[in-house]
Amino acid sequence: MIDNRNINIITDADGKKLVLINDIRFKGKRQIDWNDVKQYLEGYVGDHYEIAENAVRIFIGSELPEEYTESESRKNLMGANAKAKANAATALPELIQIASKPTFEENRKKKHKKNAKYGWYRYNVRFALPVYEEKALIRYNIFHARLLVNHAENGRKYLYDILAIKKETSKP
Repeated sequence: MIDNRNINIITDADGKKLVLINDIRFKGKRQIDWNDVKQYLEGYVGDHYEIAENAVRIFIGSELPEEYTESESRKNLMGANAKAKANAATALPELIQIASKPTFEENRKKKHKKNAKYGWYRYNVRFALPVYEEKALIRYNIFHARLLVNHAENGRKYLYDILAIKKETSKP
């Protein structure tokens, strides 16, 4: 369990849950140090959290830090979306808690025979990051993402990655 986090779960005007990440841990306009993110994620390994909507337990396995920081989807992220993924790592317990609308997909790759023997689940999540100008908070940017969870041979479900991070453009 990682301590000293300033994170809240709120409900927006439309009644949807949102994770408010109040402190930016991984800063940088151009470059995120993904080794720092990986090291941070290692602090979660062995923990588990429950989705509030359906009481499903999601475990944090030893594969998460590597997949989260080294996946092709992460390498394709740039700018605000890369910074959003890096900082979403600080709110994994809350993101799992608000995960909603699961969709199921069969396992399609032989390499995942063991770690996703019973398929994959994708859950919707939303989170917000603060935007500062001259040390004053001016707004929050809101992001949509999908938690990718594998259903392993041992029957447990493990967080594998966070995908499809997109900034909301309607109302920051």
